[in-house]
Amino acid sequence: MVADMMDREALLAALDGRQADAVVHEATAITGLPLFHRALYATDALRDRGTAHLLEAAKLVGAHRFVTQSFFLGYGYRDHGEAPVTEERPFAELGQGAFDPHMRSMRANEEQVFGAPGIEGISLRYGMFYGPEASTRKLMDMTRKRMLPVPDPAGTVSLIHIEDAASATVAALERGVAGRAYNVADDHPVRFDDYVRALAAAAGAPAPLRLPSALLRPMPYMYALMVGTRIRLSSERAKHELGWAPAYPSYREGLAFAT
Repeated sequence: MVADMMDREALLAALDGRQADAVVHEATAITGLPLFHRALYATDALRDRGTAHLLEAAKLVGAHRFVTQSFFLGYGYRDHGEAPVTEERPFAELGQGAFDPHMRSMRANEEQVFGAPGIEGISLRYGMFYGPEASTRKLMDMTRKRMLPVPDPAGTVSLIHIEDAASATVAALERGVAGRAYNVADDHPVRFDDYVRALAAAAGAPAPLRLPSALLRPMPYMYALMVGTRIRLSSERAKHELGWAPAYPSYREGLAFAT
């Protein structure tokens, strides 16, 4: 059965008469490295109106558990310092200028899921996905064409292999605490320049070009992600409460299984 989750009436009609124990919301419209804010607006809508539609669908099919996809950059596109960022850190705060539409959508997603009557809502704040999935393949292809530069200086991101994200999702379905958010990332945050070099090596591409980071400013979202953000996500809560751990502790192991 296939239905458009942004079409409320069609979604509910498609599910009429069906039953389910749980709903997992993993919808995204991101298929590569976003360059501009407008590249995220469709995903913002999936997190906001799409979540509302899926919660109605959950009620229709009798589901009592709802696991939703969130994102580590809900903590803010900025320098978070060297300390690990835990779930106690304020999430999706406004006042970040052009990033506020993304913050509102991430906040709306979690607030709706946690506040839905009769629903055991759980949010997974995933790191940046990589592995055998579309966005990693696109990034690797960009390195082959020398279109993905090494920014200097570079920011720091937290990654998660797509298979580890899937195992965390299963663990959350089985053991997640209602009303809780869980960070889901590997054990070794990486500087973006090191990650670009590793992508190129894994793709068998030539060494990427070095680019002064200031030249990325005309692409504000790309600049914020690759340069302006430094974040080291802690997944200790997921490890302790979900009994989960990443099979790929870092991108060094995981990129070997990215194609």
